[in-house]
Amino acid sequence: MQLTWLDSNSWLIELGGKNILLDPWLVGNLSFGDLPWLFLGSKTIDRPIPANIDLILLSQGLPDHAHIPTLEVLDRSIPVVGSPSAAKVVQKLGYQQVTALAPGESYRFAQIDIKAVPGSPVGPTAIENGYILRADGTSLYYEPHGYHSPTLSQEPEIDIVITPLIDLKLPLLGPVIKGKASAIALCELLKPKFIVPTAAGGDIKFEGLLMSILTAEGTVAEFADLLTSKSLATKTIDPQPWQPFSLELAKV
Repeated sequence: MQLTWLDSNSWLIELGGKNILLDPWLVGNLSFGDLPWLFLGSKTIDRPIPANIDLILLSQGLPDHAHIPTLEVLDRSIPVVGSPSAAKVVQKLGYQQVTALAPGESYRFAQIDIKAVPGSPVGPTAIENGYILRADGTSLYYEPHGYHSPTLSQEPEIDIVITPLIDLKLPLLGPVIKGKASAIALCELLKPKFIVPTAAGGDIKFEGLLMSILTAEGTVAEFADLLTSKSLATKTIDPQPWQPFSLELAKV
């Protein structure tokens, strides 16, 4: 399996002979509700759109996961798998092959098994998706906000986890992204071979009122030390933006 972190929550996953573009934000700015004074993300380096994308996978319908400016420049004929809210976003944009998955539902794309699992709560009732991907005897679990369902304990072995390792908190409201404690509990539950951070950093700049009160706690190095202190064999990978890396998994 080869992974490339494309900043923020965006990933290119090469698995089962296919290229999967996950939660892509590749062009333009990022804001919520057209309120750039509140929150505005911008790219500091212009990058080319990855070529030969076989599937777009979207975990949420929010702009930092279903980023409309990016989706507008991608080929509408590329198949899309997404949460029900994400599916509505791409359908409005004219994508031709859209599969909506609710938590607990599965879909097979070529040689890749994709299972949606309960992820982040959005609003009082909606639950967005995490995903488990399996192909070539390898498995990967992704959840971008650190909300890990107890149902994961019923899943077969997970080799690689992509999830936040750093907490992002707002005063009074608490964490908007759950990092260290949530990820450690996940490693204790699943005992993955590798864990890779997402959601924080990259070649991007954030500004606006929200950034003046949002606080980050923890580092990737601190998380690796915590794994060691708890005698967990999971290895922490600290990816660099747009630099592909392969994870070799020994098979018994």
